[in-house]
Amino acid sequence: MARPAILARQPFEEAFAALGDASVTLAVLDLDHFKELNDALGHTEGDRVLKVVERLLSGSLPTGSVVGRIGGDEYAAILPETAAETALLLFDEIIKRFHIHRDPQWPRSTGLSVGLAARPAHASRYDALYRAADEALLRAKREGRGRACIYVESKMVLKSNYYPKSQLERLSKLSGALGRTEASLLREALDDLVEKNRGQL
Repeated sequence: MARPAILARQPFEEAFAALGDASVTLAVLDLDHFKELNDALGHTEGDRVLKVVERLLSGSLPTGSVVGRIGGDEYAAILPETAAETALLLFDEIIKRFHIHRDPQWPRSTGLSVGLAARPAHASRYDALYRAADEALLRAKREGRGRACIYVESKMVLKSNYYPKSQLERLSKLSGALGRTEASLLREALDDLVEKNRGQL
């Protein structure tokens, strides 16, 4: 069976849009200390490492997944109808496989870090979901690299003297009905507001 092609950024985003409102997990990943590898062994070897990552992603992800190269050594993957927890186990396995089959000449610091975010739990639109997955990737880096992390919602403090109680209650009810966090709903509303007033920025 032919492996799926690695898409460029724009076709990747179009593939995400084509899924409509389907539940997905979005993964954002990159190589740890890739610049060190390029500096030590040259760009030809760097390109070879990227090909290894691409083969690993294409061959390990479930049927229907979409993989894109977002730029440099950064990749993203769309896993339709896959829970973030399932994706976490999957990427833990991919990271282990990368380490087991690594070329001995690559620096020991060369590894993979992955950030995951799910729709609808963390966000619904691509830009917000990507931002959440990217935050999870940064946490994976902070926590030691060579690992996968799921986005953790930062608690937004809603001061009742800023928002009427009735609004907060409606937000809470909407959050429950949609199965999404209050913070992700507020982020989406803020994104809409910024988009609507883009001409003023």
